[in-house]
Amino acid sequence: MATIHTNSIREELTRIKEEFADQTKANKITPESSMLIKSLIMLLELVFSIFLEKTTKKNNRNSNKPSSQTGQDNTSLSKKGSNGKGKPENIISADNSRTVVTDIVLSVDACCECGESLENVKASGHERRTRIDIIFEKTVEHFDSEIKQCHRCHETTKAEFPKDIHGKLQYGNGLKAFIIHLMISQMVAVNRVKKMITSMIGSRLSEATLLSFVLRLHLALESWEQKAKNILLAQPTMHVDETSIKVNRKNYWIHVHAGGDVTLKLLHPKRGNDAIVDNDIITRYSGCIIHDCWASYLSYTQCTHGLCGSHLLRELTFIFDANQYKWAKAMKHLLQSACRKVSKSKSKKLTKKAYKNLQKRYRTILTYGKKELPVILEKSKNKNGKIAKSDAHNLWDRLKKYEDAVLRFAHDPHVSFTNNRAEQDLRMAKVKQKVSGCFRSEIYAQAYCRISSYLQTMANKGINPLIAIQMALSGEICEAPGE
Repeated sequence: MATIHTNSIREELTRIKEEFADQTKANKITPESSMLIKSLIMLLELVFSIFLEKTTKKNNRNSNKPSSQTGQDNTSLSKKGSNGKGKPENIISADNSRTVVTDIVLSVDACCECGESLENVKASGHERRTRIDIIFEKTVEHFDSEIKQCHRCHETTKAEFPKDIHGKLQYGNGLKAFIIHLMISQMVAVNRVKKMITSMIGSRLSEATLLSFVLRLHLALESWEQKAKNILLAQPTMHVDETSIKVNRKNYWIHVHAGGDVTLKLLHPKRGNDAIVDNDIITRYSGCIIHDCWASYLSYTQCTHGLCGSHLLRELTFIFDANQYKWAKAMKHLLQSACRKVSKSKSKKLTKKAYKNLQKRYRTILTYGKKELPVILEKSKNKNGKIAKSDAHNLWDRLKKYEDAVLRFAHDPHVSFTNNRAEQDLRMAKVKQKVSGCFRSEIYAQAYCRISSYLQTMANKGINPLIAIQMALSGEICEAPGE
């Protein structure tokens, strides 16, 4: 008779199965009882699998939960070379400020020891020390338009003002660029921006004035957004992802499309196929889109697909943590090994022979995994809907069905192993929501998406954001050098 030991549930179930097999071989169990016990063991395996998954804690190591929701992640701190500073910034190739360099020569007139005059002695060398400082300077330009009366026809003529001087008081593009940079890139609160500008120029700008600068840039970048879509459609690969954001207390979605140097974020009230159709990028794209295996993306068959390896590795880690499945651990090591080989190769892909070997090992692991997973009970004819499966079963089915998409990084040099590009481009949107809480209206949320897309694209090209904003406001969309 079976007894309960103090081992894990999985080990105890294995012991019961072995004891049942021994009893069956010894003909101590009737065929009717054997069928009943097999069904019970099958059911227990499935229940234990789901139970262990439910009781295993998820964190940023084995799931898609961010570290801010799972507590401190100690695993990343132990890695060599990890300093927690994120990816390095691009070197800015353009300067936004006027630099005044002054060389001051400090002369030696007399010897410090004997007092002998050294005025006519040539210096044998110099020692340099440098001081860098910022002087806040407000420039005020008054435009006085002459008014003259013709002595012949007595008609009054007034000189024309510059095109960018529309009213009695105007603010320059340099000040506007600085304000927009603070609000969009640095995500400084509007009230704090007002106080900062007041301390710098001595004038108090209203909140409506600050937001009008943002809307003006938003309208100026409309043509750039259309051009960015065309550039994305010409890229061999495109990273796509989406994240939720609050707009006037309602849930909206930011859809990001990133390829080459271009990043484009579009706002939509929906997440699924309706948003993809309205954005009109994936529907016209014929390259390879890299994503996290979302069904809405997979429904578009005119383009190829690449699945994010980071998502798969985290899911495999969770499956192993929950059930100690050997196939999950083997698959994780296989994908990591293939990724390292691809990154070290000059062609950024495996040879045909190496890829065939990878496919063979991949399929072998899935074959063993099917034997290791508990059998799914057949659905009753009287019941509708899908059969409930464990996370392990769902992941195994996905790896089996989308083998080409999972391994595409190994034979296509344009396809990366992860979808980190899209996730990094979306990360600042979540920071913005934490700072601001939500956007008050849809138009400002759209402005944030368009302007931040433009600035991220310019940052990818190494262009100073202040220069990029000023050029856009003046009607000259900033381009990368050489374009």
